[in-house]
Amino acid sequence: MKYILMMNTMRAGQGVPAWPRKDLQAHIAFMKNLAKDLHESGELVSAEGLAFPDQAKLVRAGNDGRPITDGVFPESKEFLAGFWIVDVDSPERAYEIAARASAAPGPGGAPLSMPIEVRPVMSAPPPEML
Repeated sequence: MKYILMMNTMRAGQGVPAWPRKDLQAHIAFMKNLAKDLHESGELVSAEGLAFPDQAKLVRAGNDGRPITDGVFPESKEFLAGFWIVDVDSPERAYEIAARASAAPGPGGAPLSMPIEVRPVMSAPPPEML
């Protein structure tokens, strides 16, 4: 079953960009190693980091169907920093991977304990909705 693991992190302008270079490099190396391990195990479907909220727009359709944009939202408390889509045998395995990602090193090498939201990826609506 596929799961999306969403990494929510601190507000833009704080955190990672302000870290000492060696800590930032250790964090990036950890994330690259996680992706490599998941790729080699055949569990990684996709993984992407996302730009900061100051580059985001919220879009909705206007009455005429044309896009109406709102944003940017640099004041957001937390934001989606990146995600992994994994294909694993059980929810427990998805939770194990999320816990590993959560423990990525931060300043001084201390684990960040970042919240990682785990959700099943649906390939179709649930049968009870059809």
